[in-house]
Amino acid sequence: MNQDPLHGITLKEILTTLVEHYGWQELGQRITIKCFTNDPSISSSLKFLRKTPWARTKVETLYLKTDWPQSASNKNIWSVERSGHNR
Repeated sequence: MNQDPLHGITLKEILTTLVEHYGWQELGQRITIKCFTNDPSISSSLKFLRKTPWARTKVETLYLKTDWPQSASNKNIWSVERSGHNR
């Protein structure tokens, strides 16, 4: 059975994690869209990404291709974040 690797992860969680990992500046360099480069915020970026399928696909692809720290790949990255034990 092929399970969607993003199943159960919200767009907000994906975006927040990418911003924490890369920062807005690098995220805007990796994915060149105005919501990441001109006065970026989570809420404005989410509004844009929810209305723009090609941009959302780029964000999801970057999330999946990111080389996360070894400790995060050993268990669900969200269990660490939700428990309050961030980096």
